[in-house]
Amino acid sequence: MLLTIAVIVGLAVMAHAKEYTDEQIASAIYQAEGGRKSQYPYGIRSIKCDTKAECKKICIKTIKNNRKRFARDSKGFTYYLQFLASRYCPVGAGNDPRGLNKNWLKNVEYFLSKGE
Repeated sequence: MLLTIAVIVGLAVMAHAKEYTDEQIASAIYQAEGGRKSQYPYGIRSIKCDTKAECKKICIKTIKNNRKRFARDSKGFTYYLQFLASRYCPVGAGNDPRGLNKNWLKNVEYFLSKGE
């Protein structure tokens, strides 16, 4: 019985995690990170990328890799985008002296909802 409940809950979490495509998430990240006005397209700072296309490729790869990580171990998160936010734009990060990372998830979700 417990196994059945765990499987149902797991499937519900995974379905919610796949609600948006990688492209949709990347587009929302691009917008949340400032779009055309951003100094770091797609918020990519840890890896050098010279063009918007290169940065997008890195962003998509990050999204895909984190989907796999989330499926293996959700680290207690019930929603994929929460998990992604904890890795992509962690609250309290050293490169966030103004504490703006706390808004990242809300902003990404906003742009995802606008794209529907």
